[in-house]
Amino acid sequence: MVRLLYVSASPRKAASASIAAADIFFAALEETGGEILVDELDLWRAHLPEFDGARIAAKYAKLAGREPSGAEAGAWQQMRTLVSRFAAADAVVVATPMWNFGIPYKLKQWIDLITQPGLTFAFDPDTGYSPIIRPRPAFVIMSSAGDYSKGPSFGRPDLATPYLEAALPFLGLGPISIEKIGPTAGPPEVTSSANALAIARLKTCAAEFLGQAS
Repeated sequence: MVRLLYVSASPRKAASASIAAADIFFAALEETGGEILVDELDLWRAHLPEFDGARIAAKYAKLAGREPSGAEAGAWQQMRTLVSRFAAADAVVVATPMWNFGIPYKLKQWIDLITQPGLTFAFDPDTGYSPIIRPRPAFVIMSSAGDYSKGPSFGRPDLATPYLEAALPFLGLGPISIEKIGPTAGPPEVTSSANALAIARLKTCAAEFLGQAS
């Protein structure tokens, strides 16, 4: 049994291109015949605590080598719970749109909350940073109104891909695959063709990804 953490980062649900693509990807996973258990984390319905004063203080307490106390302790436990759910997965699937060249703030918030010393990473003055959690593959499905398959879209940069390619391995995830769905806006013949190509790629990637996760 392969346990997948499915992180859904779009608030649009039925109208979301990234979620529709993820549905196709999971259907392709099931067609492989492998046994999977999907734990869906909907970032727009889950209670994500603000990464504010007590949580920041708790993080710096851990970095300073002391245990969080008082309000810090409660805040630290909230982040520990999120990390436990993340760590329990054998692989991670993220479905997200591209917003203003980057990722939705809810996805960034979740990443900020689980990027914690002693939980997902360690620091040594001599060797630097290292992930704590065992390596696991991650598959990111990212939709965008523009076509970023060959670089910037009409001069607009893709800042989401390099961020995720840096942030996810820091948490111990790897290998990282990012499948881009786009353009999702424009002439129907263009968007339909791009979507058909993306669906074909997703179906091809499913078996390989499940093999990495097993």
